[in-house]
Amino acid sequence: MRAGWALLVLLGLGGCATRPAAPGPATTPPPVGQPIIPPPPQVVDARVFGLSATPQQGALLSGTAPVGTALLLLDNKPVRFAADGRFIIGFGRDATPSATLEARLQDGRLLRLPMNVLPRHWDISRLSTLSRGTTPSPAYQRIRSAEVAQIEAARATNADSDGWRQTFHWPALGRISTLFGSQRIYAQGVAGAPHSGLDIARAVGAPPLEGTPALSPADGVIVLATTRPFSLEGNLVMIDHGFGLVSAMMHLRRIDVRTGDHVKRGQSIGLIGATGRATGPHLHWGMTWNGVRIDPLLVVGPMPQSQAK
Repeated sequence: MRAGWALLVLLGLGGCATRPAAPGPATTPPPVGQPIIPPPPQVVDARVFGLSATPQQGALLSGTAPVGTALLLLDNKPVRFAADGRFIIGFGRDATPSATLEARLQDGRLLRLPMNVLPRHWDISRLSTLSRGTTPSPAYQRIRSAEVAQIEAARATNADSDGWRQTFHWPALGRISTLFGSQRIYAQGVAGAPHSGLDIARAVGAPPLEGTPALSPADGVIVLATTRPFSLEGNLVMIDHGFGLVSAMMHLRRIDVRTGDHVKRGQSIGLIGATGRATGPHLHWGMTWNGVRIDPLLVVGPMPQSQAK
């Protein structure tokens, strides 16, 4: 798929959209020998980029670059956009209140969209009588460093997939036991790491999740399928949906795919379990966009009510 660099946001859906025309007239080239002075940035509204939602912490947005876009930038960082102009951009849990989306056009104009990134309220548990824990041993740190290196290499793969354009489906149905962004504050105000995804556990009155299939939420390429359980994630599968959007499925009892496999939305990638650092059977679903952790719940939408209790 031929693509240029541009900016990414919430979820790109399948199908093509009409690309917005860049507002304003093109500039006239200066006479030969005179220096080229770029025109000042032109501030535009969100309709020019066709943004799919309001920016907020943890969100993934989709949009369409204006016709004639040569470079798309989010806070001065280039992001890919497809031949039809489609792109996605993401905002992390602790994203700052403001961001800037820009399109540099082939005729030299710069279209600028200042954005307000809405804050969110996170589930914070204060455990003032509980210590965070002991310092990891050097032996564990060596093991963990090697595991993290494999995860980071997988995220940097940039597989060729159009899964990012699809409507995402739930990889499993059950009770959301831990939300994205939740955090524990231990004794003496020591903060634990925010929860990087969401946990799907057994629903009340439902059969156990142990051994049930974990499904790919969208098309993608398997960029990591561990051959042994990692210390934290257990049996881990990472799916690259394209354009920097990656899903991670953790704590699997069994893995049924291999690195390099192409998977379809709804295809089983393994069985749910409790491997790694897990207190019971559940599926941890994490998502990143270009390494930025985003909230899967904002990507996939509400779980069917019959399965969410």
